[in-house]
Amino acid sequence: MATYKVSLVIPGAEHSGAIVNLRERPQVGQRITMGDIEVEVLEVIDLIPPRGDFYFLHATCKLVQPQDNA
Repeated sequence: MATYKVSLVIPGAEHSGAIVNLRERPQVGQRITMGDIEVEVLEVIDLIPPRGDFYFLHATCKLVQPQDNA
């Protein structure tokens, strides 16, 4: 089973982002929960070629405001 090591970056936000392990490649428009915040993926870029079952990605995200969850 593949592991995607994803650097999540949230430009302009107070939250510094995170590096997370996911079992599926993130997709544009997907929402990801990090602790008590939720982000929406805007862009996904491969950082380096895969190493076996490990993929290394960068995802630019935006914060999802609570009213966006409706």
